Amino acid sequence: MSDFDPTTLFGATLSDTARLLRRRFDQKLRNTGSTRAQWHAIFKISRHPGIKQAELADLLEVEPITLTRMLDRMGDGGWVERRPDPKDRRARLLYLTAKAEAALVPARLTAEEIYEEALAGLDADDRAQLLLLLGRIRNNLSDRSNVSTEPAAKGEQDE
Repeated sequence: MSDFDPTTLFGATLSDTARLLRRRFDQKLRNTGSTRAQWHAIFKISRHPGIKQAELADLLEVEPITLTRMLDRMGDGGWVERRPDPKDRRARLLYLTAKAEAALVPARLTAEEIYEEALAGLDADDRAQLLLLLGRIRNNLSDRSNVSTEPAAKGEQDE
């Protein structure tokens, strides 16, 4: 039997690593006045200025009502602004304020520090290989995300 037990070792290691990264971000961003979830939204909006709220909710993998509440707080704090969508009067487009734009530089530097800490001891080739392999895993899971777990209907089983 192999030492690699994919049902425990792989999942546990990946989960623990992600948890530790999240915790480190929480520690480093504690004094910024925003949460990790809010920073995640700020980074996404910075990459997609004018994104619709529903699209951002999909990117962040949160329910629209959860995002609406978070955006309310971020708007009150002066981080984001909602503008009407000229093509759809029901939709709101999201943009960063000058306050958020100015805060992005130090926040990105903080993220780089955390990533350097996490990747310490890995040379450039190791880092490239790690990203390649994680990308493959993500693609494997993304490609299969639409695969049904339901048993095939009787007529489909015979085809």
